[in-house]
Amino acid sequence: MRQAGRFLPEYRKIREKHDVISICKNPELCAEVTALPVARLGVDAAIMFADIMLPLEGMGVKFEIKEKVGPIIKQTITNANSANALQTLDSENDVRFVLDAIRATKKKLAGKVPLIGFCGAPFTLASYMIEGHPTRDFIKVKTLMYRDPEAWRLLMNKLAQSMSNYLQAQVKAGVDAIQLFDSWVGFLNPQDYREYVLPYSRKILEDLKGAGVPRIHFGTGTSHLLEEMRNAGGDVIGVDWRTPIDTAWERLGTDVGIQGNLDPSVLLGDMEFVKSRAADILKRTAGRNGHIFNLGHGMLPDASPENTAKLVQFVHESTSAR
Repeated sequence: MRQAGRFLPEYRKIREKHDVISICKNPELCAEVTALPVARLGVDAAIMFADIMLPLEGMGVKFEIKEKVGPIIKQTITNANSANALQTLDSENDVRFVLDAIRATKKKLAGKVPLIGFCGAPFTLASYMIEGHPTRDFIKVKTLMYRDPEAWRLLMNKLAQSMSNYLQAQVKAGVDAIQLFDSWVGFLNPQDYREYVLPYSRKILEDLKGAGVPRIHFGTGTSHLLEEMRNAGGDVIGVDWRTPIDTAWERLGTDVGIQGNLDPSVLLGDMEFVKSRAADILKRTAGRNGHIFNLGHGMLPDASPENTAKLVQFVHESTSAR
């Protein structure tokens, strides 16, 4: 995940001239950035270079991406009126640049590897829209959830419908798999997840059920929510590094695949250390079908591109006989 992030020198050179949003809104440049890790690292799939905030602009939300801070929204959602004022995303018009970038990327990849599209899950997007910036306590989010359930339902319904539209448009444009990315949902307890989040994530994943592409459902800090996330839906459940992968699979059952779950910080160690940790994950999965070897979250800026490429090669060599 976050394949073309800050750790690739080729990407850093591009960022010297372009900010993230500018890259995303330039289909040819976006395709170039998306394809970089395929050649550089030898990965088995490309992940669209995009930002989860992009579709919010089409819903009437103005934001900026502040370096080393994250998304900043000045006009936050505070009540039912502000939630009701949001528009439902019209993907073909509001995020056409993303769809054009998908088509350009597919052409550039020329069938070498599949392309993964994604969107932010309703809870994670709502968190930014309510708090106005990244947060560690989610006080405003939980206050709205608990005190104004009507506003919460309005907001989450609009986000669920909009993200469903967005992912379906991505599939139509050519992505080969989709991922629902719930970065912040791990801050909720299981009861709140079931009541305030699950119905909306389920709607998106159910809407994509007949799209003919695998559906990956991912969150971080979700070891206490794995069963709930499985119940929300998805063909594959992403697992971060906090839960042993074999334990997670025992809890999730045999009817889903699993993605993960090397700690991204392992790539800061030497290669022998990286190989030992990767080998442990492969041993725990024991060659079981449905495992997508991946990091437990995104690439860290200080990760070595060389060691990352060697990790990919090691996994390929270790599993080639299976």
